[in-house]
Amino acid sequence: MELATTLKGQTVRNAVREVGINPNYWYAVGWANQLKPGEIMPVTIWQEAIAVYRDTMGQLHALEDACPHKGVALHKGIVQGENLACRYHGWEFDGAGNCVSIPYLPAGQKLPCATAKSYPIQEKYNIIWIFPGDSALAESKQIPDIVEFDNPDWFMAPVTGKMGAHFSICNENSMDVFHGFLHENLQGWFDPILKSLRETDNTVCAEYDVSYKGTMAKWLGLSDDAKEVTTRTISVQYRYPHYYSNLEGVSTLYLMRLPVSPTQSRSFALFFFKIRLPQWLPQIGKRLLQQFLEKFVFMRFLNQDIEMMETEQQTYLKNPQRRYVEINPAIIAIQRLIVRQSEEGNGARAR
Repeated sequence: MELATTLKGQTVRNAVREVGINPNYWYAVGWANQLKPGEIMPVTIWQEAIAVYRDTMGQLHALEDACPHKGVALHKGIVQGENLACRYHGWEFDGAGNCVSIPYLPAGQKLPCATAKSYPIQEKYNIIWIFPGDSALAESKQIPDIVEFDNPDWFMAPVTGKMGAHFSICNENSMDVFHGFLHENLQGWFDPILKSLRETDNTVCAEYDVSYKGTMAKWLGLSDDAKEVTTRTISVQYRYPHYYSNLEGVSTLYLMRLPVSPTQSRSFALFFFKIRLPQWLPQIGKRLLQQFLEKFVFMRFLNQDIEMMETEQQTYLKNPQRRYVEINPAIIAIQRLIVRQSEEGNGARAR
């Protein structure tokens, strides 16, 4: 549905700061290359603690982070072959969560009916994905299609974010191109104009005209002269629960949102730039460039955003009844979508 782009004041729906997630989607929880065989990683998807482990054969598994015996956190355990053993008494659970061994029972004795909840899990694009909802729906749902991945014409830079704010606040920040004022000292964008806005049951798509100037714009290939002002169109899409944005084929961003709790969120982002590095550049050179961009470019922008988002969260917690006025219709559309998806998720759980 096409929406009006007129900037008019509307009252923010405070309920959006309290809603949960629709669990029937794939959520990114970590970088795959950071979890080695035999290692365990604790993650949380909307207050649901999960122990992710890679068995000695390299296969990923995800179990509820609570041993059925005593409730001890399974991420404190030990990987033994294909199984995960609780650190307390050594009870072993396979990838499906079934108890397959208790070390102090005689051989052949029947094991108790003790099962840890398991979750569909996969790795793609060097990201670990978990489906926390109805496992029967996992195969029918798709993770984002990242077409630039492994394409030599695009340079990729991964970035991790951790925000002390509800995911709705974080999502609004990602859709809100009007906050370029915040980044002016970093040669961000300016003079944004909302050109178009569309909404479906699970997406909000906005297009903005934005202006750039400076060495950053020149490095990105937006202009030949750092002093020159150039105007380009950026497309920002919230494809619940993740983001995609494109700057006229010059750069693209895939931002995977991980809602952790009502006041904590994380993100796993992949930035792509249309710069082809020399073939002779060794892999270590590419990694050094990735690290440089993450630390000295992206994190500088992100840290400014995080400061604003966390301030917004703290103000809300002090007075949840406080009223706010929003004039960007894209933000109002985002709020509608988040509330709608939360209600859909609650309905699915009720059934």
